[in-house]
Amino acid sequence: MKSKRVAILQSNYIPWKGYFDLINCVDEFIFYDCVQYTKHDWRNRNKIKTAAGSKWLTIPVTTTDLFTSTFTVAQAQVADPQWRRKHWSSLSQNYSRARYFQEYSKIFQALYDDEELSLSKINQRFIKTVCQVLGIQTKITDSTEYQLIGDRNERLVNLCKQAGATVYLSGPAAQDYLDESLFGNESIAVEWMDYSNYPEYTQLFPPFDHYVTVLDLIFNEGPNATKFMKSFAEASAQNLVSSQT
Repeated sequence: MKSKRVAILQSNYIPWKGYFDLINCVDEFIFYDCVQYTKHDWRNRNKIKTAAGSKWLTIPVTTTDLFTSTFTVAQAQVADPQWRRKHWSSLSQNYSRARYFQEYSKIFQALYDDEELSLSKINQRFIKTVCQVLGIQTKITDSTEYQLIGDRNERLVNLCKQAGATVYLSGPAAQDYLDESLFGNESIAVEWMDYSNYPEYTQLFPPFDHYVTVLDLIFNEGPNATKFMKSFAEASAQNLVSSQT
């Protein structure tokens, strides 16, 4: 049986580089926005670098049913359309001196010109665009394309089964609740993403902060961005070994 590695994760707003390393490490990445929306999380916000320190960019979300357990990421809607103008203004002001800002600004400005109100769709469009910029070729799907069966752990196992996964790659935070035995019962191995020891890159406004949006890396390093992402470095090393054997 051919090996297939799958990751399943909620969409985040302009995520950090580690999110894209996870996508680049798998054969299929499944957006999982059918789960409960969590306030003060990465779903609708992320950080950028500024002269005054790291700054949050937050998409305002309507508060109707926000605190119910059945309110999902997929149901979240934008509360104030002015966020687009404000966020792009903040990015332009703080990254105008970044080496590659002008080269990539049109790509991302077009996303901020879009009038989409669904948080999930906004996030997914940004993520797919960043994948294109970085050259990530992973198949990207949505959990709505599959049958959602069972509780939290069972859903993940069933999604993996339907996707034909032999390996499930998860972020380390899930170690607190993931039942690995359920995956083992279906002959699906569980692997954990390692987000440690990232190299630093050219970044405006020291001190260096790894945990900001991936746009920071793209605007500062442009076509060299993948050199500062672990999955690309590991793939290059593997290709080098293969070519020498």
